[in-house]
Amino acid sequence: VQFVESGGGLVQPGGSLRLSCTGTKVPYNGEDIMTWHRQAPGEAREWVATLWPGGGTLYIPAVQGRFTVSRDEAKNIMYLQMNNLKPEDTGVYYCLEAGSTTWGQGTQVTVSS
Repeated sequence: VQFVESGGGLVQPGGSLRLSCTGTKVPYNGEDIMTWHRQAPGEAREWVATLWPGGGTLYIPAVQGRFTVSRDEAKNIMYLQMNNLKPEDTGVYYCLEAGSTTWGQGTQVTVSS
């Protein structure tokens, strides 16, 4: 299953954004382990967060307490709520199933004053 990300943009430090992740051909049904990753300019792609079907979550320490991953079952959408954004959060954000190698286009997040 391939997913499409949206919701990125330009925001000032301390601001918030909510990213969305939906299936492109098959609706996201919440039955798979889902992940968010990001790639900063000139850096390798890194894992950011994981959402388990039961609702459990895990985050990298750099975003713990600021980012929240969740799922809207009625809308078949996974979200990444990002608060208190920092310039180091800048990058392209991707969502995909755990273990998948099918990357979408991602959505650009830029945190700058």
